[in-house]
Amino acid sequence: MMRPQEWIAEKVFFLSAIFSVTITLTIFGFMVILGFPLIQKGHALSLLSKPWIPENGFYGIYPMIIGSLAISSLGVAIAFPISLGCASMISVLGPRPLNLIMRKGVELMTGIPTVIYGFVGIFLLVPIVRELFKQGSGLCVLSASLMLALLVSPTMILFFSDSFSQVPQSYLTAIEALGGSKVQKLYHIILPYTRKGLLIGTLLAFGRGLGDTLIALMLAGNAITVPGSLLDSARTLTSHIALVIAADYESLEFKSIFLCGMVLYLFTTLVIVGVRFIGIREDRRKA
Repeated sequence: MMRPQEWIAEKVFFLSAIFSVTITLTIFGFMVILGFPLIQKGHALSLLSKPWIPENGFYGIYPMIIGSLAISSLGVAIAFPISLGCASMISVLGPRPLNLIMRKGVELMTGIPTVIYGFVGIFLLVPIVRELFKQGSGLCVLSASLMLALLVSPTMILFFSDSFSQVPQSYLTAIEALGGSKVQKLYHIILPYTRKGLLIGTLLAFGRGLGDTLIALMLAGNAITVPGSLLDSARTLTSHIALVIAADYESLEFKSIFLCGMVLYLFTTLVIVGVRFIGIREDRRKA
């Protein structure tokens, strides 16, 4: 028989889950309702494929979609090897005292406000990029991606480290009994066993980067064009919403930001579905 405390806890958790789902669906419904005039009048497809030229009556968000994907993808690509190396050092390769210090430092980094990363990027990273490549202002895709990589790395490191800790001890004991080194243990046992966790952590970091606003707003240059190189300026969907939100709320310019929100929701949903699919497929493979 269930105790009263357990019954209360179960109901609280259930109501919390229902509340979270309701809030999520409500926010999405809010954006769909306010953006429905665009869909009803057939503007949605043109806004997804056209450039942003307000003076000519074009309010397309295509450049912002490309900017978001470019900065997020490059940021995660830079962060992955760094995060994997740090997680390997913390969980496998490093001495225990150093591992504890490194993990506490990474946990501390997760609490640093995003705006601090942005300030560091403006006053430190941007001048370095500008002087190193001798092209542009330094406010570009590369600068935003590098700082975004630093932002998402702590989350990836901790996620990877937790995945490494789930490897069965019997596997590790077996390779130690065979005289395997720490590197061999990492390469032959831990990495293959935790590939699901590595992929899920990478997808979650991509979703985190895709939804970040301040890094792109402060470092990407906010040029409303499709970037042709890493040194070109760009604008993301999130920073576009922040910059356009003060426009006339009856204008097509303002209503286009709700389409931006729906696209971001779609990208986030794809990331979550991808994570779920990977988890289900891996569980079936192990069964």
